[in-house]
Amino acid sequence: VGRVIARPFVGEKAGAFQRTSGRRDFSVEPFSRTLLDAVKDAGMESYGVGKIEDIFALRGLTDSNHAAGNPFTNLVDTDMLYGHRRDPQGFANALAYFDSKLPEIIDLLGDEDLLVITADHGCDPTFKGTDHTREHIPLLVYHKGMKGLTDLGVRKTYADIGATCAEWLGLPDRFGATSFADKLK
Repeated sequence: VGRVIARPFVGEKAGAFQRTSGRRDFSVEPFSRTLLDAVKDAGMESYGVGKIEDIFALRGLTDSNHAAGNPFTNLVDTDMLYGHRRDPQGFANALAYFDSKLPEIIDLLGDEDLLVITADHGCDPTFKGTDHTREHIPLLVYHKGMKGLTDLGVRKTYADIGATCAEWLGLPDRFGATSFADKLK
């Protein structure tokens, strides 16, 4: 077990309970070096937003904002309120909202910034039950110097994202994974 998640609910009867935003994770520190460690050790800022501080047990962070909800980077509402609750319309509205904000996000990027949009699991809002679903996760990567589109393929490991970010930041760590930074031209 790497993490225990405490999710408070409100409600009076079974079938009518609602999750609150007061989630709390109790995590074991990562077993090996992470991108957060590499960034912090290199003297750069490593800022966690949302549940990142919980997932990594605060390790490797120089600062953190335990922000909740979709207006921040974790898109927790899309997952918790719509995906796990199997609300396809709410899920679609949340994705449309994110899409509408994407131009603002791109406008804020500097010439050396790398934008990575991904997920940590599937959560098909049309599937039965409330657990994670098994589809591949999206991986969209952008920077202002890109000249065209590139198919990054199905990656062998999620750690390829960490390897790519490390290379992008000029760090030697690759975490046993394969960077795809050379494909981002």
